[in-house]
Amino acid sequence: MRLVPFFLLFILFSNAQDQYPKDYFRSPLDIPMKLSGNFGELRPNHFHAGFDFKTEQREGLNVYAVADGFVSRIKISTAGYGKAIYITHPNGFTSVYGHLKTAMGKIQERIVQEQYKEQLYEVEIYLKPGDIPVQKGEIIALSGNTGSSEGPHLHFEFRDAAENIINPLFFGFDKLLPDTKKPIVNALVVYPIDENSVANQSQRPVNLNLSLQADGTYLSEKVLASGKIGFGISSYDVDNVSYNNNGTYKTELQSNGKPFFGYEFDKMAFDEARFVNNLIDYSRYKNLRQRVQRLFMKNFYSWSNIKSNIDNGILDISSNSTQTKKLEVSDFNNNKTIISIPIEYSALKPTVFAENLKTPYFVKANRESNFEKENVAVYFPENTFYEDFYLNFDVKNNNLYLHKDVVPAHTNFTISFEDTKSSVEDKKKMFIAAVNGNKLSYLTTKLTGNTFSCKTKTLGQYTLAKDTTAPKITISKSIEGKWITAQKSISLTISDDLSGIKTYNGFLNGKWVLFEYESKLKRITHVFNDSFLLEGANKLKVVVTDNVGNSTIFETQFNRSQKK
Repeated sequence: MRLVPFFLLFILFSNAQDQYPKDYFRSPLDIPMKLSGNFGELRPNHFHAGFDFKTEQREGLNVYAVADGFVSRIKISTAGYGKAIYITHPNGFTSVYGHLKTAMGKIQERIVQEQYKEQLYEVEIYLKPGDIPVQKGEIIALSGNTGSSEGPHLHFEFRDAAENIINPLFFGFDKLLPDTKKPIVNALVVYPIDENSVANQSQRPVNLNLSLQADGTYLSEKVLASGKIGFGISSYDVDNVSYNNNGTYKTELQSNGKPFFGYEFDKMAFDEARFVNNLIDYSRYKNLRQRVQRLFMKNFYSWSNIKSNIDNGILDISSNSTQTKKLEVSDFNNNKTIISIPIEYSALKPTVFAENLKTPYFVKANRESNFEKENVAVYFPENTFYEDFYLNFDVKNNNLYLHKDVVPAHTNFTISFEDTKSSVEDKKKMFIAAVNGNKLSYLTTKLTGNTFSCKTKTLGQYTLAKDTTAPKITISKSIEGKWITAQKSISLTISDDLSGIKTYNGFLNGKWVLFEYESKLKRITHVFNDSFLLEGANKLKVVVTDNVGNSTIFETQFNRSQKK
């Protein structure tokens, strides 16, 4: 690979920044910007797409359109971004606002209109430029905690016309988030790549000690190695105002002053988000909860954030070899942490040996594989996994033991259970479940003849389960026969202990009414609307169905006066 001279790299970086407007957008909030998560941060199964802005640990803050444009998309979901609004701007970029409590004005009216039309809480709406125009600084929503959010905050993104997510710092948001602090590297690891490689007398990964130098850089302990090795780091970044450990912007391993292997988070493609599982040492993360970013590839994978790559980041240390590599970890403002890594060839034999796990089942990443035992089959399409490995595979008492979740899958694979003993009626209530201790988790299951099948991306234990128990519906305080004229809404708790809730529908005086579902609280809420209410007695009916068709009906009658 031909290397680009430094001054050309600088020009390219400057041009990359210049293609994005710096003063075009305003902040989406009117409180000081503080991050609880930044762009490219390492998350379970994905890189974080955007910024998470703190909202002072509360909901209900005004959320503003960051520039003129039109609402191009609205998505209401119990997962993911929860309630989300997308605004497309005249310059071709789209801003995204997620985990909202509620939309405002015409946007909220359009959402409710669609929900009643579809008779669904979860809807997705695509709009045309003239449907709902918005102006810069207009209040479009209130901040919330909906979807997969783990606390009140605003998720915020910029996307280009090709749906790539762009780092918001390119749009002048770096001015709102002053940063003069260097990234922190809290672990440096050397990896022997294969069974013929040794590093510091170990065939397993070795943590390297770092010592601070007078010039502010770090010196790693010497690596005594033979064969092929690679490096990994655990790192995070901080800014001057957020007080959070966030992701780093750029990581680069250099050899002889030139980039050898590196990546940076300038923009991202959605279909590459799962590459996070190949970047990190996935097994280490699952066992120790530490995300070490590997600065090498055992097998090449086409991740567009990799900016330099020679020999897949793997160093081949041969006799009489002495060299020093440099590792630079940078933030967007070019604050850098620099580590020098001395490497020397050594013929010393290992005293710590690699795990020698071998089973009758070997998976080659670039080939399809099919494994069967008793009534269970597993099919891996080609390129399901990033690397070859020996698979633990067994079936006992109708339970599938499929390795452990220490090897990441990039795409879905198929699990099948054959059942010739259960009755037709029983099969209607059966599904494939992931087993985690005593907990069973429902997987979307298809039944064809006597064969149950599902798709998943996670290795582990699976079984064929049956759910004959209907969901539960409860109300904290009975309203049966009571006058509740002053009450603005009604909430019910819904739950299902096994296959999980699939649908929920409410009817007021025989007409479908909207109930909003907050899955984290297991709560559905209907806000009363006079057009559905009668003077005096009103009848409420709620039907909740689980994923295998078990249903529960809740009915009550209350009194209401239309007179205020």
